[in-house]
Amino acid sequence: MNQNLFEGKQLITDILKRNSELSDNVEVIIAPPYIQLDLAAAQLKDAAGFALAAQNCHQEKSGAYTGEVSAAMLQSVGVQYVILGHSERRQYFGESEALLAQKTDAVLAQGMRVIFCVGEPLEVRDANQQNQLVEQQLKGGLFHLDAAGFEQVVIAYEPVWAIGTGRTATTSQAQDMHAFIRGVIAEKYGAEIADKTRILYGGSCKPSNAAELFACPDVDGGLIGGASLNADDFSGIIAAAQ
Repeated sequence: MNQNLFEGKQLITDILKRNSELSDNVEVIIAPPYIQLDLAAAQLKDAAGFALAAQNCHQEKSGAYTGEVSAAMLQSVGVQYVILGHSERRQYFGESEALLAQKTDAVLAQGMRVIFCVGEPLEVRDANQQNQLVEQQLKGGLFHLDAAGFEQVVIAYEPVWAIGTGRTATTSQAQDMHAFIRGVIAEKYGAEIADKTRILYGGSCKPSNAAELFACPDVDGGLIGGASLNADDFSGIIAAAQ
């Protein structure tokens, strides 16, 4: 929940200016607030390698849900991805795996893709229960999908304990969890689909650590928070990905 319409428009303009040519193996997904999606879709229309995401959606197609936005509405303005299960949605709005499974189905039914967030809070990490929780999140929110449906999902791992707490996740901790996630996917859907699944790292990725993180064999990119609000910082992360 950052920036008004005009600030957001300028940010995308600045990002596009600094990243006019992306290599074929890199995709940059912009996920602005709802109010900016229509304008952002127009800005990104001819930008090769860029895609548009929403930060959330409602699970129902339509109805008396004042203040909510459906997957069909998002699809109608050109959204290609929807972020679901972000740690802040789970924490502040009590989103459960059952609800996220419904939202996932709603997004996929509209022909969009899902960026599905998993991750553990501090008390779970300190109890060394992070693998059990993340596996539970994956199974509860996604494993009802058939293989074709799951192939439309990107996973984002957020070490919630390392966001705004002063503690940082090491590169090896990130790689270990990403490898674990890929293993859980392989058990359900097979090695081929697991290898193709993009798993993003969402724990304070910035220009100074992006290259090291992206060099990990199971880290396929980043889910960028604060650094995405600065065109130079975000472009530095894109450069690391390239």
